[in-house]
Amino acid sequence: MSTRHGDAQIDPRILEEAAEWLMRLSESDFNETERAEWECWRVSSPERHRAWARAQLLQSKLGGLPPSLAMSALDRPSNPERRTALAKLATILAVLPAGWGSWKLMESQQWTADYRTAVGQRREMTLADGSRITLNTDTAIDVLFDANQRLINLREGEILVQTAPDVLPQARPFLVSTRQGRMQALGTRFTVREWQTRTHLAVLDGAIRVELPRDSHVAPLIVNAGQRTDFSAQAFGRLNPVDSAVSAWSQGMLMADNVRLADFLAELARYRKGFVRCDPGIADLRISGAFPISDTQRTLNMLVQTYPVIATGHLSGYWVTLSPA
Repeated sequence: MSTRHGDAQIDPRILEEAAEWLMRLSESDFNETERAEWECWRVSSPERHRAWARAQLLQSKLGGLPPSLAMSALDRPSNPERRTALAKLATILAVLPAGWGSWKLMESQQWTADYRTAVGQRREMTLADGSRITLNTDTAIDVLFDANQRLINLREGEILVQTAPDVLPQARPFLVSTRQGRMQALGTRFTVREWQTRTHLAVLDGAIRVELPRDSHVAPLIVNAGQRTDFSAQAFGRLNPVDSAVSAWSQGMLMADNVRLADFLAELARYRKGFVRCDPGIADLRISGAFPISDTQRTLNMLVQTYPVIATGHLSGYWVTLSPA
């Protein structure tokens, strides 16, 4: 069976080759001759180039190759344990979501930002004007204060903002920008999350004036306290009531109220290196409760103890699957 990356198929044998090269590159004694061989392999065909892009994506997501898969621990060049590890790694490459093809492969967005958080990390900071910002997991922002504005550029991720009155007499506007538009705070507390091609805004206090890019020709929208919306660069979504748990993450909690298990795990995965999946047979199981995001393993244990599911870990816990009990 072939796998897909966007619209391009990748042969499983080539994915296994990519898995082997990924393991070999993790070795401390990987030499220049081997590096030249790897480079020749990588550029020898478009399909191998795409397979290696998936390998890089996996390595970025995991924060490095798990030690249990390092070649030095597997008695290179060949044994049954090594073959099993290669098969597992190739399988993971095969099932990586195709939509992740543009997912921060080199993470340049994060590493050139003024402030950032890693996966599972939160960060609170006070700006020069006294405004407070909390960065959620895997978030990157730029801060630009000048004579005319107080601007936060949200490159990716999610923030909670509590604005303060400007310290300068001219009362510069407080702005948050994403790729989809610009929000002006009107003395307020709010959350902003950029997710795929949309921005999600929830206003807890005050109000926010939202403008889309000028070429959209859409009038600005005022979002008041207790309202939330999402928008693309072309259009606004509907105004809805704010979920009371929208900022629970800033207190280290993930709240669920009759949420599908599959959706809950997708949210939990934001706070955990690696991958969390569930069997399709329990995807619609409804979850409720308050769960810690600072200890995702504890959250998984709580699910197992409360609901008819079992959790199976692979690759030293980097890959977790929930199945029916």
